[in-house]
Amino acid sequence: MYTVYLAGEIHSNWREEIIMGCKDTDLTFLTPEHDHDSSDHIGKNVLQDQGNNFYNDHISAKINSMRSHTYIKRADIVVVKFADKYKQWNAAFDAGFATALSKKLIVIHPEEFIHALKEIDGAASAVVKSESQVIEILKHLIR
Repeated sequence: MYTVYLAGEIHSNWREEIIMGCKDTDLTFLTPEHDHDSSDHIGKNVLQDQGNNFYNDHISAKINSMRSHTYIKRADIVVVKFADKYKQWNAAFDAGFATALSKKLIVIHPEEFIHALKEIDGAASAVVKSESQVIEILKHLIR
């Protein structure tokens, strides 16, 4: 019924938790590359070392954006998770891109991020603190 893109931090198994929590539904889930090393080094691995970190990151970001932008465009709902261990600039970008495309947005983050993410939260259809809350929202939508 709905296609859901799971954007945001890639250092935990939160995506699997949501996917498994919705396994008895007909929701379709799309995700970015989960392998952090593969994501960071795809440009250098395919197009050679560019000589410095800026250009290596630049070409990897361009390659990775083909997947993320395509999947965000395809999604009905975009779930973006911000975690406390790392700053997820890519998550903020994905949330903004989804909002620009008028996608429905669910944001997950700890309470201490409320001020920092106020603009993103303001654009979201729901702001939650846990994956279980996302699961309940998604199940509610398909009842």
